[in-house]
Amino acid sequence: MAESVPTMENSDEEIYDASDSFLELYRGEGEKTPPASQTDYAPSPGQVAALNAESKASQSVTEPNPPVQFAVYQVSSESLSLRWDTPAGEVESYIVTCCHEGDVVQESTDTNTLTLSHLKPGVCYSLLVSTQFRNGRISKPAATSAKTKTHLESLLEDLGLEDRLKEKLSLSTILQIDKKTITDEPPKCNADLPWYFLKKLMMVNVTARNVKRTSACESSCNDSVLNLDNLVKSTNTSDMLNFVDIITALFLCSDGFVRQELSLKMSMCQFSVPLLLPNCDTKQCTLMLWAMRDIVKKYRPQSLTESKGFIEERIVLSELPMVSFVRLGECSLSKSEILNKLLSNDTFVHHDMECGDSPRRISNGLVEISWYLPCGNKNMDVFSVPVAVANLRGDIASFQTQFSFLCQTSAAVFVFFDTLDSECELLTNQQHKTQIFLVGNHQSNHFSMDALLKVAAKLGLTNKNILLKTKQMNDAKFVKTLGETVSNVVENSKMKMRIEQMADIAHKLGILVDEESSECQTAKKNADAITTEIQDILQYKEAELPLQGQIWKELTRLEKEEFRLRNVGSKNIEDYKSDLQIEKTQLRKEQNSHDISNAMTRFINAISSPEIERCYFLKWMRMNLDNVSREKSSDLRERYKEKCKDPENKEEIKDIDRQLSNSSLGIEHFFREMGQIYEASLSLPETDPSHKQLQHLPKLCAHLLLDGLPLELVDGEASNIPLRWISDVLSQLNDLMSPQNKILVVTVLGVQSTGKSTLLNTMFGVQFAVSSGRCTRGAFMLLIRINEDIKKELNCDFMVIIDTEGLKSPELAQLDNSHEHDNELATLVVGLSDVTIINIAMENSTEMKDILQIVVHAFLRMTEVGKKPKCQFVHQNVSDVSAHEKNLRDRKLLMQQLNEMTQAAAKMEKKEQKNFTDVMEYSPDTGNCYIPGLWNGSPPMAPVNAGYSEAVYELKKNIIHVLGSCESSAYDILEFTEWMKSLWNAVKHENFIFSFRNSLVADAYMKLCSEFNKWEWEFRRHMYTWVTDAETRIRNFGTIAGKSEISDMTECVKQLKSEASTILSEWETKLLENLARYFKQTEGHVYLVEEYKEGFKSSAKSLRRQMQSSVFNQLTTAADIRNGMTELEKIKENHTKELERRVRALIEECQKKNIQMTEKELDEEFDKMWTETEKELSFKEIKFDDIYNNVTHQLREDVSQKGSYASTLLSQNRLQDCGLNPFIYTAEGFLKRCQDTWSTVFNVQSHTTAVQHFADCIIDHCKQLISDKMQIKNNYHDTYIQEILKLIDERLQNNPNVKIDIEFEVSLKQHICGFAARQFQKMHEDYIQANDPSRCLHQNKEKFRTDFKDVFHDRDQCQKKAEEFTRCCLKLAVEDFVFRSLGPDIIGEMLTNEQFSTRMSFQYSVLLDLLRKDDFENYLSYISSYEVYVKNWILNKIVERFSKESTMFEFEDRHVQSSIRIINAAVNKAKTKKSANLESFVKNVCQELGDKLVISQDALGAFMILNNADQEQFAHWLTECVKDMAQVLQEEFNETDILMKLKDLRVKPQNELFTKLIGCGKQCPFCAAPCEAGGQEHSKHFASLHRPIALGRYRCSLSKKLDTDICSSLVITPDRMFQCDATNGEFHHFKDYKAIFPDWKIPPDGSLEASDYWKYVLAKFNKKFAKAFKAKRADIPETWEMITSQQAEESLKESFKIK
Repeated sequence: MAESVPTMENSDEEIYDASDSFLELYRGEGEKTPPASQTDYAPSPGQVAALNAESKASQSVTEPNPPVQFAVYQVSSESLSLRWDTPAGEVESYIVTCCHEGDVVQESTDTNTLTLSHLKPGVCYSLLVSTQFRNGRISKPAATSAKTKTHLESLLEDLGLEDRLKEKLSLSTILQIDKKTITDEPPKCNADLPWYFLKKLMMVNVTARNVKRTSACESSCNDSVLNLDNLVKSTNTSDMLNFVDIITALFLCSDGFVRQELSLKMSMCQFSVPLLLPNCDTKQCTLMLWAMRDIVKKYRPQSLTESKGFIEERIVLSELPMVSFVRLGECSLSKSEILNKLLSNDTFVHHDMECGDSPRRISNGLVEISWYLPCGNKNMDVFSVPVAVANLRGDIASFQTQFSFLCQTSAAVFVFFDTLDSECELLTNQQHKTQIFLVGNHQSNHFSMDALLKVAAKLGLTNKNILLKTKQMNDAKFVKTLGETVSNVVENSKMKMRIEQMADIAHKLGILVDEESSECQTAKKNADAITTEIQDILQYKEAELPLQGQIWKELTRLEKEEFRLRNVGSKNIEDYKSDLQIEKTQLRKEQNSHDISNAMTRFINAISSPEIERCYFLKWMRMNLDNVSREKSSDLRERYKEKCKDPENKEEIKDIDRQLSNSSLGIEHFFREMGQIYEASLSLPETDPSHKQLQHLPKLCAHLLLDGLPLELVDGEASNIPLRWISDVLSQLNDLMSPQNKILVVTVLGVQSTGKSTLLNTMFGVQFAVSSGRCTRGAFMLLIRINEDIKKELNCDFMVIIDTEGLKSPELAQLDNSHEHDNELATLVVGLSDVTIINIAMENSTEMKDILQIVVHAFLRMTEVGKKPKCQFVHQNVSDVSAHEKNLRDRKLLMQQLNEMTQAAAKMEKKEQKNFTDVMEYSPDTGNCYIPGLWNGSPPMAPVNAGYSEAVYELKKNIIHVLGSCESSAYDILEFTEWMKSLWNAVKHENFIFSFRNSLVADAYMKLCSEFNKWEWEFRRHMYTWVTDAETRIRNFGTIAGKSEISDMTECVKQLKSEASTILSEWETKLLENLARYFKQTEGHVYLVEEYKEGFKSSAKSLRRQMQSSVFNQLTTAADIRNGMTELEKIKENHTKELERRVRALIEECQKKNIQMTEKELDEEFDKMWTETEKELSFKEIKFDDIYNNVTHQLREDVSQKGSYASTLLSQNRLQDCGLNPFIYTAEGFLKRCQDTWSTVFNVQSHTTAVQHFADCIIDHCKQLISDKMQIKNNYHDTYIQEILKLIDERLQNNPNVKIDIEFEVSLKQHICGFAARQFQKMHEDYIQANDPSRCLHQNKEKFRTDFKDVFHDRDQCQKKAEEFTRCCLKLAVEDFVFRSLGPDIIGEMLTNEQFSTRMSFQYSVLLDLLRKDDFENYLSYISSYEVYVKNWILNKIVERFSKESTMFEFEDRHVQSSIRIINAAVNKAKTKKSANLESFVKNVCQELGDKLVISQDALGAFMILNNADQEQFAHWLTECVKDMAQVLQEEFNETDILMKLKDLRVKPQNELFTKLIGCGKQCPFCAAPCEAGGQEHSKHFASLHRPIALGRYRCSLSKKLDTDICSSLVITPDRMFQCDATNGEFHHFKDYKAIFPDWKIPPDGSLEASDYWKYVLAKFNKKFAKAFKAKRADIPETWEMITSQQAEESLKESFKIK
């Protein structure tokens, strides 16, 4: 379509302004017809502006107005559309003049638009328009110029490709996935046509040429009305584009790599491809040599029919006869249609094909080429030998260069004609050796037999060179005759030429060659320099690519052995692994001893060149290597065939078979070598020049991935992944792509040679190797860009396609580990995939079962590690249209088989039985795709089956839909890398599920733990605050500060418990809702930790139960203690009132004496009164409860549940006699003594020592709990001893590793309870004494004396009483409030630190701190007394955190200021109330404070007596005193040591953090590594880092040396055994440890360096550990000695997945 341009000023067209001289044509008023233009000069825009201004100025005086805003708004190759604005005045018409080189065209119009037609393309026209007014006057003209488009420009504009002539189309643009990829909308405009064609062609769809767009008239046509005129009207095809034009345009607008791809795909569809590409603008054509280089054809000439041999070669290198077909003048015979009939294919577009009747605009001069290739069957072959067929579009009279080229390259040229010029110089003047055949239509009206005779005579032609279609000859007979003629020519012609050779002829004729660019030629030279040296492939690989040979295979074997330990035998495992590492180091040294070969040096230099040259080089390399491999394998096959004739040649046959397997050589081998060079260089010191020089290689490879080159993930020959190489390449790729680095992965799995690569190539238009003899080995990944219009839908930036080696490969079937190899590959690619395509050949049920078994294993493994992939089953070679319905029974059978295999696989993997749909998302109806055969007929002349392409397209749409509906988030490149490394490391173990460890899973789990910990802490913090307030209400119950309307404490506690239950339920619900919401999100790979969901739900419910029990206990305890105080407070209150009465009486008595009494006299009177009162008051004798009885009762209740024998044991000792001495356990009885002996012999820690250590830990915990209770300074309560007994029971139940009996349990409980009873007795007595009424009264004696004197002397008490109330009542209450609130604050602050966020972070921080301090005593303490060490570590971190910073001051100040605000508010509120006296005023204040502060009743009672202060003055001074109190408290807090503060806190931060971070408290049954699982109720315990069992005090029974084995290695050894209490002294295999410890998960180390931390520690402190453990030093493996502190730290990060 033409481009619309609104004005001259903003026009994008090539528009020129008319010259001044041209304007002279219009000078002079009244001139009707301007003379011819005198010049083509066009003025500048500035001149035109001046002209217009001058014109306007003159018009304003006398001149008539010319048209304004004159512009060209639409330009095509043959027309210009003009428009202008109407000027002022009465306009009659406009005169438009168009001029070029003296040719003047003038038209008149009465509208203000005009289209000038029938113009010449590519010509600049001068344009003027004048106004003719009704008064006869003509204005001066408005002028401009415009250039018509060329035919090429016009067509490209129609196709929307105008920008692509300079900026060529690239493969990445064509192959990217966009909306058009997955929509079936037909093209709506011409600009859609190229993309529609490309979309179909990239999927090798033979309907790609049906590119007709939908027209408005078609859609609006009403066929329901009878209108015969419409039926007979000719359809207008002028606006339809000829397909040959589209092809020509695309080739002109594409780069060399797109042209190659177009030619290849067109050839597969049996379409003709361009041989000579014309450019109608430059009149130049180009030989498409490079474009055809990638076409490889396979055929069987009839000479090879008997031997069943075949020829496979690159078509440009094939020496074939070429037969060309051209047209001279107009011709009634359709040359292309006849050729199609001759070749039995729709090879060439002709008049009767879709849009073939549309006029060609740019493709005349195009020479197309196709090939006829025989299959060796005489009944089917049209020609017995291969032949190239060329077809020139257009008249040879117009394209003599192309005709000359064809004459010099063809065996024969067939000239189609209707009429001949008798001279016919075009034919007679050609200097060529080719045969000329004249093909005419005798039935044509223009046919002249005389002219034919003259031309034939001049050319020396005979009858055999002339073919005439007569009236008696139908099309079939004519085509047969033509075929016989062509057959005769090609069978007898010696004129054979490779297309490559045609380049020389093209150069002579001035024809360009598409390979002539400097980049292409340099790349060819570089590639040839490498490949021309290849003589023997095997020898070449050994000489030039040595690192990937036997050394790499041996490294692979050692790597897998390091993980599997199959051959460890009786050796020490760590010594064996150390030997393997040394062997690996030697092999790396051997690799480094090789200099980089010449071939690799050239290869690396070539791929380091600029992008275009690099791409050309790789293409040349691939083609050259394919040629070499094809040639060598062809020779080997012939030799193999010969040797197979004699059965005696078994060894030779075997040798040739091996050579055939190794004869493949592709660019993947060079990249593989590059990877090995890089990996070997990493083992060199960083300062080594080789190490530095090769660091750029991963980035090079990353660029190539972005260019669309496949990257070899799995080396198929060594069956290994060079992890460091691949990881670094992908890391560089991530840097290049960021932030657009999200990917989705599609993989294909299936049997070898079932078309997996072809399927991917068809589906995505890519180029995985599919040539003969080049079955994919290993796995390759390739990137496809996602277009912006579909990114949101797919939520990714790139799609990764992974092509894999065929399963059940015949080459590998002979090997013992072939099944293992298949399982490894399937597990890896399924694990990496978002969607896996399972390619199944339905006709082979046995093979299908084998494949399904492998695949099911892979899917099951993924489910177990947190990934639930999706799959599509593809059934190939099923062509019936009813396949889907007919195969319903087959699908049900397949589903049944899948279920059976899943259950069998689950059994093998030691998992519960499942159905297939449990392990993956699969629907039998939507998860199956039936695809017909690839070829439509018999190759080599068969095109690709359209049904195949359409079925693959449907599969592609379905896959993209599935990817778009993925709930999980896409990986970024780094996450994909981590997942790949984890998968492969797990695959290298024999038991995948058992071995899988992954940083993404670890990250997802850490995030889940971190989030859950935050929710848990919010819950706990809220309850801490609520309990603090509830206890305050209880402690104020029944006092003047109490607000409760309930008078009964029992009812009050009941109400509080009910309130607590409601709050606890709300928080439990909130916790569960948070958890559910967390698992619904798509970000953060939450699906990977789905298996932990139930565990965390259980933890949430368990937390609620724990909190409820704790809250209820605290409420009960507080209420009981408050009830106990009530009687004492009444006594003290009565005593105080009596004393107040006596003092008042004394004051009255003294005042009656009316004499001035001295201070001494007053003191004497007061002392006398006090003594008398004390004698008269009834003070009961202090009675202490016998706490021993209480504790004994609670202990008896607890033990009675264990049976009568336990009760009998309990009665044998008095509690008073227990706990006086250290607890010592000795094994008693014959069985225990036997166990003790076994443990010494078989390297297991002695039973006695284990139980003693266990008991000591429990005792330490209980003592800490008792100490915490003592610091509260409350009265004893039975809940205290109940809490201790519960703690002991939990510890005993949670440690199945140590077998204990009832004697041990009873004696331990008696020991702890005896100690606890003594401490609680003291606590009780201290409390009772502190609250003794006599003592309390005596304490207040001096205060009474002072008040007595003040009242006697009638002194003002306001300030003094305010100070006293503040000091004795408020200050203590505020201090108590601060210390009750600080604990949660400190915990919350510590939890903001990363090292306290999760248990894993905590463990990492503790171990890192140990490493940096590098102190043996610390390590020994950590290992021997883990909980004690960790508690102290937490305490030290709290002290460190709050000693240096002002955070503690901020917390304290916040609570002090909060209290002051509450007090001031209470005072102000009390002032508003009418108080009878100061006592009622203070009561009002206390009542307002009752919810937050606990006012001491003793202090308040003492304050209330003898109080004659003024209420207002007291309130004033109280406010001032409270301000001073804040300053005093702050100073006191600042002076108090942090440790002292921590002791006074009600909630102990160190204890709470310890409980939170220690988790379940379980430790590895072998090495005592602590469990790190999140939540309390997790079903499996695990530790990130296990230790050598030497650190668990294990030693060799004979040598007494510490054992260096690590449990994470022992669990994968087949014959190592252990014995402990849990096995009842019997031997048990480490690999079956789950039978004894089912709740522990001990995977092998995630990497070989993961346990370097503890190896380093043991190696460094070997001697000291031996001394501490009373053993001999361990034999440290050689490689352990080489581990540095830095490596130990790195291993720590690796184990805990710290980035």
